[in-house]
Amino acid sequence: MDMSRSVKKYGKIYRKILSKGKYPDPDKKQAACEKRLADMYASENFARHNVYPTTNTVHIYAVIAMCLELKELGLSDPEIIDAVNSGFSGRRNFFKYLIRCIDLFPHSYHIAEKWNRSDHEKRVQDGSIHYDQFDVSEGRIEYNITKCVYVEMFETYGIRPLCKIFCMTDTTAYSSLEKHVEFIRYSDLSDGDCCHDVIMDKRRSSH
Repeated sequence: MDMSRSVKKYGKIYRKILSKGKYPDPDKKQAACEKRLADMYASENFARHNVYPTTNTVHIYAVIAMCLELKELGLSDPEIIDAVNSGFSGRRNFFKYLIRCIDLFPHSYHIAEKWNRSDHEKRVQDGSIHYDQFDVSEGRIEYNITKCVYVEMFETYGIRPLCKIFCMTDTTAYSSLEKHVEFIRYSDLSDGDCCHDVIMDKRRSSH
């Protein structure tokens, strides 16, 4: 993989964040982020983390680099989360659009169930996520995660709470399946001891 291309790609996204926030010296700040990310890609930490087929470590490390740069600019954690999400707004909006299209189908809950079964199987196989519980019954999925490589990556760089950026993707996805799926998050690993979620078929839970 050409890591220099990834560095430039994510540098442009960081520049977008800087532009939205109207920060001074954007050229200098973009260059600093790109240098940080290049160093992170060349690190032993990256080599150790970049072993899970289900995990896009290149992308996760880019987000971590942006978070670290924004932290040095004095932003609070909620401000950093909003800023990074704004930088990836195009990607997030396209994802939301696809999910809303799926929500038009009457059997969208069963699609969500297949996603979860498949993701669970792959995550367990490559060891990127450890489930203490993964129960599937008719119209209901409940799982409890106590170890996640996403959180470990953020924790390695001392910013575990900012992993909320990735934890929020589930909430975003299921909020776009509002017709057929009810999603309840009791806790996540960014600021708790476990990620505990329940996903239900609305047609069954309303009976």
